[in-house]
Amino acid sequence: MKANKKSIIGWIGVSITTIFASLWSYWGAIENFHEGWYSTSLWENLFMLVFQYLLFAIVFTVLAVVALKWKKLGLILHIAVAGFCIWFFSRASFSVLVLLIVLPITGLGLLYFFGDPKPKIWAYRLLVCVPAIVILAISIPQGVKISLRVDDGDYGTRVVEGNGVTLVWAPRGVGWPDEGVTWEEAMDICAHLSEDGTTIMEEEQNIWRLPTVDEAVRSMMLHGENVGGVWDPETETATYEKTPDKESPLWDIHSKVIYYWTSETSASDPLRAYIIVYHGGVYTKMKTDGQSYLSFRAVKDVE
Repeated sequence: MKANKKSIIGWIGVSITTIFASLWSYWGAIENFHEGWYSTSLWENLFMLVFQYLLFAIVFTVLAVVALKWKKLGLILHIAVAGFCIWFFSRASFSVLVLLIVLPITGLGLLYFFGDPKPKIWAYRLLVCVPAIVILAISIPQGVKISLRVDDGDYGTRVVEGNGVTLVWAPRGVGWPDEGVTWEEAMDICAHLSEDGTTIMEEEQNIWRLPTVDEAVRSMMLHGENVGGVWDPETETATYEKTPDKESPLWDIHSKVIYYWTSETSASDPLRAYIIVYHGGVYTKMKTDGQSYLSFRAVKDVE
């Protein structure tokens, strides 16, 4: 009876860890191919995949495997990780930190310490194989999709025409930076861009600007062809005949930037502006946001 109770406690721990690790594996694999995997180096991409996007899944799995083999060491490591999280997420709400991170991790350590799942070989298999299957199920098709992206290597001034819109898009540089900027910064840079889009002038030139949401949506492309984007300002939704992707001539597949600012402010919140994602999604962001993956590409009308 006692052995059966210990086995149940152990399997509860294994089940919880498997769920946590699988959820983090799902999120990590999705995010890796959404905002990551942009380097020209395969090893750098793999490094980001493992140590940036799959780290939590790996940590949960390793802690469980160690705890199954060495109970005391496993408990100590669970407590150590919980303590590290207190330090690392020190700016977060303490109650949220304790309830969502510290208690679950420490609780798992106690479940493994007092539990003993039988047969143990199946506990190991579950802990390792389920997250691995989740990662492979997402990564393989996403990896194939990314390998088919079009990159013509031309990062200069581009005239993009189609779907009733013809715009000149700025060349790589100050008018198309590979770094995060706020909405106000983007608007200011556009206003001061020289005619060729390569220099920030002292006085406003007002030649370049940010695209409107409608222009951005209608300009989206896939494999060199316009995807027939339509923007509905009433419902604030964009629809496409095909889903666009992070490709030439609008995007740089080797840039961390996956969002572009548009010129339009949210009607419901003047502190937010619309952004467009490389896959065509349109959302609003605080104008003060300037993460490394949020930037802009200036446009101007064709003379």
